[in-house]
Amino acid sequence: MGHEFRDYSRESCPTVKNILLLDSEGKRVAVKYYSDDWQAHAAKLAFEKSVFTKTLKTNARSEAEITMFDGYIVVYKFIHDLHFFVTAGDDENELILASVLQGFTESVALLLRNDVEKRTALENLDLILLCIDEIVDGGIILETDPNNIAGKVATNAVDGAVPFSEQTISQALATAREHLARSLLK
Repeated sequence: MGHEFRDYSRESCPTVKNILLLDSEGKRVAVKYYSDDWQAHAAKLAFEKSVFTKTLKTNARSEAEITMFDGYIVVYKFIHDLHFFVTAGDDENELILASVLQGFTESVALLLRNDVEKRTALENLDLILLCIDEIVDGGIILETDPNNIAGKVATNAVDGAVPFSEQTISQALATAREHLARSLLK
């Protein structure tokens, strides 16, 4: 009697279609797509503009908002002049997507030392892209805890001395001074 083996691993994992970080004008700061739903670059830009326009007049500053858009679930939050979005298929769990968004926004806030604005984000774009890579790989959600995400991203920056999330204020300021000094000496 033969048994049919089916791989459910991909089907049972919650997946994300894209993670977007846009500025207050809807322009890209950092984006990562995990789906072929938008194959052409123009299609990606059109989606970003549409989702930005649809959410612009909402009040997603204090808490994340959830909306359905073109058959996708979009969870989003605005912090200062940055707009954070997580998009998934309409069959995904909104709470899981909200935890992905929360992990993204809070880890970025940790990495940018709560200076979450476009200028600082662009100066630390490498950290933000690493942050996205720590959260989602190939569309599959890997991590949502902001301390774990920021800790993994900052491990190289801190040279492995003290985990980023466990630094004291004075250690954090010393690290920031070192980074500033290094950037000025370049």
